[in-house]
Amino acid sequence: MRIGWPRRVSAQVLLMQVAITTGVTTLTAGLFLAPLAHEIDHQAEQRALAIAQSVASDPQIARDLVTTRPSPDGPVQAEAEQVRKRTKALYVVVMNTAGIRWSHTDTFQIGQIVSTDPRDALDGREVMQIDSGTLGRSARGKVPLRDADNQIVGAVSVGIQYSSVRSRLVAIVPSVLMYAGAALAAGTLAAYWASRRLQRATHGLAFADISALLDEREAMLHGIREGVLALDPQGRVRLVNDEAQRLLGLDGDAAGRPLDDLLPPGRTTDVLAGRAEGADLLTVSEGRVLIANRMPTEDGGAVVTLRDRTELETLGRELDSTHGLLDALRAQDHEHANRLHTVLGLLELGLTDAAVDYVAEVADTHRASAEEVADRVHVPLLSALLVGKAAIAAERGVTLRISRATWLPDRVVDPRDLVTVLGNLIDNALDAAASTVEVELRAERTTLVLRVSDDGPGVQPELRERIFTEGWTTKKSPAHRGRGLGLALVRRLAERYGGMARVGARAGGGAVFTVVLPEALASAEFTAELSSAVPGGAR
Repeated sequence: MRIGWPRRVSAQVLLMQVAITTGVTTLTAGLFLAPLAHEIDHQAEQRALAIAQSVASDPQIARDLVTTRPSPDGPVQAEAEQVRKRTKALYVVVMNTAGIRWSHTDTFQIGQIVSTDPRDALDGREVMQIDSGTLGRSARGKVPLRDADNQIVGAVSVGIQYSSVRSRLVAIVPSVLMYAGAALAAGTLAAYWASRRLQRATHGLAFADISALLDEREAMLHGIREGVLALDPQGRVRLVNDEAQRLLGLDGDAAGRPLDDLLPPGRTTDVLAGRAEGADLLTVSEGRVLIANRMPTEDGGAVVTLRDRTELETLGRELDSTHGLLDALRAQDHEHANRLHTVLGLLELGLTDAAVDYVAEVADTHRASAEEVADRVHVPLLSALLVGKAAIAAERGVTLRISRATWLPDRVVDPRDLVTVLGNLIDNALDAAASTVEVELRAERTTLVLRVSDDGPGVQPELRERIFTEGWTTKKSPAHRGRGLGLALVRRLAERYGGMARVGARAGGGAVFTVVLPEALASAEFTAELSSAVPGGAR
């Protein structure tokens, strides 16, 4: 079987890491041994020099050198041999200014001229070197020899056998190799562990497979009609596709930059950064209504998907208005039937004038009530809801009143969400009210404030948070099964917009429900743009 270069990324990385570890370990061992050899040589030279200095410091050696002849039995040879044996040096040579030996390990060399040049030492300089002589290669130290008058009368040369110096280095090599082998083994194990992790991370793919997957990912991300934005754990943009750039108004160099630097402060930035939690979060960016979903990744980052709902919102306004009108008509059906029966009775009794007056009064009252709602609430779906709820309230003997502070322009981003919020609050208020329910809708730039109050028994302070819990209700009748969802839905919708829902006490008794919805209203500029883009204007 032919052995070739492996295809898997993990196997290739393992081989490269083992090769690098082996090379680095070998280089490190070599770099350690080279200066170590130099240091051992230097230590041997210093030792030889120290022995030579010790011999030269003895004034008797200088006197004997001057007063005696070179001889194997002379005092200089005897003293030099004693020093050599004590220090285990290779040789201790004492010479005169002519370079003639007075001492030597080989007595036949006494009286002969030294084999290496002694001029540096005879000139008064100390010398350390590795050199070869009659006894072979040695580490040498040479110093001048001075008499009592400090005059140079000769020199002392001491040698340390070089084989003993190298033996120290050779003795250290096995330890160095053992440590190098341990380091290599540890590096190989670390490389194997890293390759296993890489194999799991890459699912055993080859480089060619990874390249193909990247090409497919790029084609998919830039081809889909949803915006995709990937963030790292520090909130920097990892990836943004073409649709996300269009929806958020980003330029082409967004990758690698913090999200807070790319987008202005506001709900859109909070939703993308994860500071607003929930699913299908609604936000407005660059004049577009967007639905955002954020999914955390394992490394602490996140992937955000964006859907454009601007066109659906534009097309759905007229349909919403129609549904609202149908709901209102359905709610008033029973009341109209009662009024018709009354008119029929008056006519059968021959009270024609009374029937005419009754019809006129009812028509004027109804028209005035509907016109008041339409003048204050310019969103057809919400105004129709209020008219219909007013009819239901009248049937229950409760007055549904629109606050004088109410003013709502036709700039609502998603009227259906407001119908859900307002409808649930009014229904709860009608169930609890004794005689009056008041509704207030107030626009504050792009924030909508809804307030519904009633003159019922109110909500105890200890229950003001529990009533927003899903499934919690005070209505025990079997006819009310399935309750306990309305207020929970109200709070979830409020939180989706980045707002809040709370309940308090009404002055004079009763309860006041307040819902604040930031970014529930589009800006005036966006509304004008949307109206001009849709034939017939936004309705």
